[in-house]
Parts: sequence; structure tokens; C-alpha cells
Amino acid sequence: MPELPEVETTRRGISPHILGRKVTRVLVRQPQLRWPVSPELSQVLTGQTIESIDRRGKYLLLGTVSGRVMIHLGMSGSLRIATPQSSLRKHDHIDFCFDDCILRFHDPRRFGSVFWLPGDSGHELIDFLGPEPLNDEFSGEYLYLQSRSRKTAVKAFIMNSRVVVGVGNIYANEALYLSGIRPDRAAGRISAERHGVLATNIKAVLEQAIESGGTTLRDFVREDGSPGYFRQALRVYGRGSEPCPACGRLLTESRLGNRSTVYCRHCQR
Repeated sequence: MPELPEVETTRRGISPHILGRKVTRVLVRQPQLRWPVSPELSQVLTGQTIESIDRRGKYLLLGTVSGRVMIHLGMSGSLRIATPQSSLRKHDHIDFCFDDCILRFHDPRRFGSVFWLPGDSGHELIDFLGPEPLNDEFSGEYLYLQSRSRKTAVKAFIMNSRVVVGVGNIYANEALYLSGIRPDRAAGRISAERHGVLATNIKAVLEQAIESGGTTLRDFVREDGSPGYFRQALRVYGRGSEPCPACGRLLTESRLGNRSTVYCRHCQR
């Protein structure tokens, strides 16, 4: 599934092509995604100018004077800039057309979603999300206060989107390793100082991934069709039973919250 860095990479990639541009047509070829595409989308968006392109967690928000298009890429979705002459591929479900280019939504598994949010209205999928991890609102102090009395494993805690958005499985593994914290340690038993280190490393891992274009996953490519490159820098994720980069002992792989979890029993406590 595309994570926050992949979505942010996509946001930055499409912005120069469509920001400030007028939508000339919206073609919905497949209205049945994870949820039905808003049936009024084509009518209300045609003729509107894209005035902002924002991200909230893993959701992209294309803003106009009348409302916002909220897009989630799901398990295998992607957005690409195409020309009007570009050939259609199977699973190209929605085209947002402009004078000389098309923003094309592609989703083989159809687990993505596209909603129209009129005016200033919100949506239940984004209204109760926690802070953005790259904003000043997210800090070690915030993380520490949120963790008090929580018995849940710290990995599940930082992956909870109501605590902080966008810390997916890959980046949780990496941040906990850099922080020297075992992923199964209870969040409420971690000191304020160590939560500060964890918050710093969450920011660092996500920023590095964004700079590298996201993580290469089986179903994800960047908006220009090329793969991301952050996987080359992963220290623990996907490296179970390989040597720890720091101490050389074999990394442990287990299941935590039904997600693959890799850590070093020596370096993380």
C-alpha cells in the first residue's frame, strides 16, 4: 500500500502540471471503487480551477472554490500525468482532463476511493486523524502525553492514525530501530526522553523517504512511472534473519498486530 511518503511524492509530482489549471472534463470509467465514486463528481468539477493540492495523512485533496476532491490510492492505486494522446491501460478508471494533460487515476485492485467534498465540508475518513508527523504539532512531548497508561505495543501505537497519521509498517520498523526501542514494548512504559528520540526518528525516516521518492513496493511506482528508491536504504524492514547493521547479530522477524515486524534483540530494548 502506498504510504505517506509515496502520497507526498505524488502530490509534489502532479502539482506543477495541474495547480492553477481548469478542469475541462471528468471521465469516470469505473464508478465502483472501495466506495462508489461521488456521482456528482463530473458535473460539479468540470469548469473548476484547481487552487490547491494538499495531503492529509494518505489522502490527497484537490481544492477548488466549490469544494475538494478527496483521493485515496488504496492498495495499488496511482496517479499519473498523461497526454490526451496517451493510450488507455486496463484499470485506468478516472481521467481529470485539462487543456493539454490528463491526471489519470489507475487502480487494479479498486481499493482506492474518490469523493467530492462540497464547500468546507469534511469527511469521516479524515475528520478524526491525528497530527501530521512532519508538522511542529507532532513532538516527543506530544507522543509521551498520548502514550500515558497505554498498554498497547509501541509499534501499534505509532501506527494508530488517531495518534499520528502516516506512520505505516515500513517506517514504524525503521524509526523504532533507529530509536533503539523494541516494537513490542508497551507505549506507556517508555520514558519522555525516549519518546523524544522516537518522534525525531519518525520525522527523519519519513523525510528521507520523501527525498528518495518513497519505498518501492510491488504495486507502487512514482507518478512518472519510475520506482521509488528508499528500499535501498532500509535498515531492518524485509531483512529478517540478516545481520543487524549496527551489531552484526541476526535480526528477528515476527508478527505484531498481524504485520511483519523486524528488530534487533540486542540493539532494541
